[in-house]
Amino acid sequence: MGTQITINNLVKVFGSGVTAATAVDHLSLVIEPGELFFLLGPSGCGKTTLLRMIAGFIDPTSGQVAFDGKDVTHEAPNKRNTGMVFQSYALWPHMTVAQNVAFGLNVRKVPNPEKDIRVLEALAAVQMEDYANRKPNQLSGGQQQRVALARALVIKPDVLLLDEPLSNLDAKLRNDLRLQIRKICKASGITTVYVTHDQKEALSMADRVALLRDGQIMQVGSPRELYRSPNTRFVAEFLGETNLIEAKPIRDGDSPAFEVEAGRFAAPVDLRTQTKSEQTLLSIRPEAIRLRKPGENNTLTGKLLETTYLGETAQHLVEIKGCPPIKIAEMNPFGSTSAVHPEPGDDVHVEFLAGDIVEISSH
Repeated sequence: MGTQITINNLVKVFGSGVTAATAVDHLSLVIEPGELFFLLGPSGCGKTTLLRMIAGFIDPTSGQVAFDGKDVTHEAPNKRNTGMVFQSYALWPHMTVAQNVAFGLNVRKVPNPEKDIRVLEALAAVQMEDYANRKPNQLSGGQQQRVALARALVIKPDVLLLDEPLSNLDAKLRNDLRLQIRKICKASGITTVYVTHDQKEALSMADRVALLRDGQIMQVGSPRELYRSPNTRFVAEFLGETNLIEAKPIRDGDSPAFEVEAGRFAAPVDLRTQTKSEQTLLSIRPEAIRLRKPGENNTLTGKLLETTYLGETAQHLVEIKGCPPIKIAEMNPFGSTSAVHPEPGDDVHVEFLAGDIVEISSH
């Protein structure tokens, strides 16, 4: 039902000569039919430029964009049958909600009976049918964004494009709308490309994510793959908090391990680095570290520097020789199942969960 998007060696350079700036740098990507695909990255990484080249608003310097194998690289936006949802909503203030949603159908000269049915269906999909006769200035920000989504869906696009659609909303409203937008996009079966700089948005909504930096893709995968198995320091740090530790891989009998100044700790069984003299960079998420009682195996001794209590979690900062300060996230802290109740200044025993240790590139 959805459309496959193929991007091949795409380049976009703004300006020329000494002022030339490369926004998208030889980027290739395949987005599968019906996929909710996220372009994620910091400001200036090229994600919005890439989205606008898919839409046809910007011509690439070189490379190709294809929908289901058809080259659309230089086709006008109105020839691509894409629906676009902008950060600013872009609703006509003098029109009612229903008239705004019907705008694209009027351009396509859809006859009245069919147009009215499709407008009501689109508004029902975003739970806004009761607001059909209101003006945009009578709606909240979240309601306006849902109307903008209905306007994009009503034309039955081959591809739906969303450019940071939730960035102007407050945190609670963003959380409320995330699952609604995912549900609407997946129910429609339309291939959807969604641009954001918000890691939580991408992790909670996407089928797959491409993380961009300097116009290039750093890693592509499901939210779980990118979070649990980052391939570089940039990916690990961009997607949430992590601990970056330089350690020496060793073989302790048949058991792989890592060594730092404070001692040894277990490594994943699929330890990639084999050379004893080689230091490797590890990414260990705060929730993959446990505080243990003295005497337990596979622990390193450290000193608790501080604890921040947040109710359902506590964030600990621990000093361990040979490591930067270690961040630990403890669930249900100080509850009946909590193994230890340390105070700042106390010696603590820390376990890194071997299955959650990831060897990464330093780039």
